[in-house]
Amino acid sequence: MERKELLAWLKLHLATGVGAVRFRKIIQAFGYAERAIRASISQLEGVENIGRATATRIYDALREIDPESELESAQQAGVRIVTFLDDEYPKLLNTCSDAPALLYVKGTLNSDNELRIAIVGTRRPTRYGSEQAERFAYLLAGAGVTIISGLARGIDTAAHRGAILAGGKTIAVMGSGFNHIYPPENREFAEQIVNSGGAIITEYPMNITPSAGNFPARNRIVAGMSLGTLVTEAPKNSGALITAYLALEYNREVFAVPGTIGTSRFDGSNQLIRDSKAKLVTKVEDILEEFGQAGEILKERTKDINISKNTDDIIAANLDESEQSILKFLSTGPADIDTIVSFCHLDVANVCSRLTSMQMKGLIKALPGNQFARRI
Repeated sequence: MERKELLAWLKLHLATGVGAVRFRKIIQAFGYAERAIRASISQLEGVENIGRATATRIYDALREIDPESELESAQQAGVRIVTFLDDEYPKLLNTCSDAPALLYVKGTLNSDNELRIAIVGTRRPTRYGSEQAERFAYLLAGAGVTIISGLARGIDTAAHRGAILAGGKTIAVMGSGFNHIYPPENREFAEQIVNSGGAIITEYPMNITPSAGNFPARNRIVAGMSLGTLVTEAPKNSGALITAYLALEYNREVFAVPGTIGTSRFDGSNQLIRDSKAKLVTKVEDILEEFGQAGEILKERTKDINISKNTDDIIAANLDESEQSILKFLSTGPADIDTIVSFCHLDVANVCSRLTSMQMKGLIKALPGNQFARRI
């Protein structure tokens, strides 16, 4: 796409009152974004489902927006803009009526010939939930499946890590702009995803900060660009369930790992299975067999995958030496800071800093009496 038209797309994308569905209707009405941004209020009002008030709001917004600065900010960050007319735009996502008009992309958006599976779940998983996310991601990615998730703490991070450890590809869909990667402790991890051949993508402009309303919208991209969604651990009313139901709405496959009965953290995922909304899975073959010949080919590949790596190996791959030492020590049971300092041979300041970081990553939790214990 020529720069002039791309700037027009950006201007329209940034305009107040123009969402994903409305953007497509505007392009359909005017043919080109350049024509749309020059339209009068009356012409905008002629677009389907745009009334006078909305047309006026869009018209006024278009007069104030500077797309040049947005494009410059993206280019400086190594981010490119991909519109739904571009070949690189995920074709499966483009079949969804509410798909984003454009995506901000860093890294490699893989070929649409690849099988993509989303792995989602709670931000505060049990060790079992994290293990399953990592195990399935590791096996699927090792077989050639691209893993999609949301870069959030907990299950999302576990899924991305599993894919990277297998030497596979993973794509993270953010609920914020590239200038505000969230959660902040995953900034370096995001670069690792890109450097390993994957991608970070978002529909949000560069300076948009994370907010609660962004993430349900982000989930439609996760579900929309995937042939199937695996829920590994989800309580009721969780964002993971939103993704699962969006996948069902898009006529995609939904899978769920069974969890402990009576444990609220698994109420949502267990309910998907109970209501026949999701297929119960206990092994990777349960997923691949739903994808016909392509799945059969990938099942053959899983036979050669080394599955000896356990959860500790996967977690340790993205921790520094101090964090690895602390996590290994806490495997023996809860401990206070003084005990950790003594047995790990680290100074107090280092331990305090690492404990804070590891809590934010969801690896450990604080207990009464200034003690800490492994969460996963």
